Amino acid sequence: MCRPEDTVFLVDDDPAVLKAIERLLRSEGLHVAAFGSPQEFLEHHDPDAPGCVVLDLSMPELNGLDLQRTLAEREQARPTVFLSGQGDIPASVRAMKQGAVDFLTKPVNDGDLLNAIRQALARDRAARAQDADKAEVRLRLATLTPREREVLSHVVAGRLNKQIAADLGTVEKTVKVHRAHIMRKLQVRSLAELIRLADKAGLTAPPEY
Repeated sequence: MCRPEDTVFLVDDDPAVLKAIERLLRSEGLHVAAFGSPQEFLEHHDPDAPGCVVLDLSMPELNGLDLQRTLAEREQARPTVFLSGQGDIPASVRAMKQGAVDFLTKPVNDGDLLNAIRQALARDRAARAQDADKAEVRLRLATLTPREREVLSHVVAGRLNKQIAADLGTVEKTVKVHRAHIMRKLQVRSLAELIRLADKAGLTAPPEY
């Protein structure tokens, strides 16, 4: 299933190919944004818009691999389906290593292209959902005080309340209060949930642990 807001960003310098693929995708109910060059695409690209890229490999000035690399450098990488009229095996290997969903040879089979696009859109949805989840976790973590963040890092290290109190030069009762505040602010009910959330946020134990 494709969401109405999903966009297939189609980039190809061959007007005939661009028009034919755009017509095919629109006939399948897909929203398409077509561009005749990588430069035109970059000028209008909105990284916040969900979707994938269908990208011609061989284009003048900036080729498909260059565009894929440029997006990655800008931290705007998208699931990409490459099209090539040359069947360039080394290029396909590089494309796949850089995260391409598929590499298809022109003239492309309609079914193969549509299947690859659906996979790319599904990958984009999953990545955006993960990013949104991480953003929510970061918002919760931002509500913690510096001391609570410190206690949390020790909890992640597997330290007991008594040990944390000794490490931080406080009493066990105070650590328990901090832990209760942490659980409430992070909206978790168990230590296991807390550990999973901390892991999702990329929190690690203090260096000495």
